[in-house]
Amino acid sequence: MSRPLRIEYPGAWYHVMNRGRRSESIFSDKKDFLMFIDLMIESSEMWNVNIAAYCLMTNHYHILLQTHRGNISRFMRHINSVYTQRYNRCHKLDGQLFRGRYKSILVSDDSYLLQLVRYIHKNPVKADVVKDMAKYEWSSHRGYLSYAQKWEWLHKEYIFSMLTTKKQERLKLYTDFMRQDDSKEIRKLFSRKNLPSVFGPESFITRIKEQYYVKKKNYEVPDAKTLGPDHQKIISSVCDLYGVSFNDLLLTRRGVFNEPRNVAVYLLRHLRGESLSDIGKLFGINAYSTVSSIIRRVSKLIATDKGIRNRITRIQNSIKGQA
Repeated sequence: MSRPLRIEYPGAWYHVMNRGRRSESIFSDKKDFLMFIDLMIESSEMWNVNIAAYCLMTNHYHILLQTHRGNISRFMRHINSVYTQRYNRCHKLDGQLFRGRYKSILVSDDSYLLQLVRYIHKNPVKADVVKDMAKYEWSSHRGYLSYAQKWEWLHKEYIFSMLTTKKQERLKLYTDFMRQDDSKEIRKLFSRKNLPSVFGPESFITRIKEQYYVKKKNYEVPDAKTLGPDHQKIISSVCDLYGVSFNDLLLTRRGVFNEPRNVAVYLLRHLRGESLSDIGKLFGINAYSTVSSIIRRVSKLIATDKGIRNRITRIQNSIKGQA
């Protein structure tokens, strides 16, 4: 199984979810739900993570959280592994509980968080488990409605502050907001077959691309492509610099080094993590070993040829300017 893309930095917000393998139950009885909630509280203190919302359903969970240390991978690995151990011990089972690695979406720290709180808390209603969110025992919605000390661990003040700065108004505004339908952005997000790695306004997505798309290029992480520039941007930037057309990139003559084509091949792999086979199909190269040879050759030239190194730098700067 390929590894999902993880972008980590201090203060980052994530919507995290996971399911039982083959959609089997991960919560079999009340003790399991309580055990997972206790684990969230215990782990949030241990790893300095803020949990702003959660909903535990029979065969899956949703959590909205913020990491102060940029450590979501370590935090979630702890949550999933420890819960699996405790669940198996309680039910005299062994082996895998979850279907695989958790899914996380990096979220901008603005109104998109509010929308996700509403989406998470509405899960039991949408699943026809309850008709009223407040009737569901295993979500944080009740925590937002309560002043009880047992909910002090829940990081709800930041969410409330997005609605109002006046404490006497926050419950009314919160309940009014929860009654509204999900936004167009949320409906579009969760209607997708493959969820994106980043969710927020275009300015946030662009900033993440600029800061992380080169750092996160990894040929074992398919989602890294979502942070990289569009392949058309790469090809058009190469064509502009060399003054050629896309058809010129397809030309191959034995013994002739087609620098524009080879640079385009290198950048598609380097900036987007495109597979060797996909690059080969794009340029009409039948053998992926040939694509690999081109990439190695350009990599060596970058280390020894100042001219090609400067040209590639200019192309990369041009691509960033189009982001």
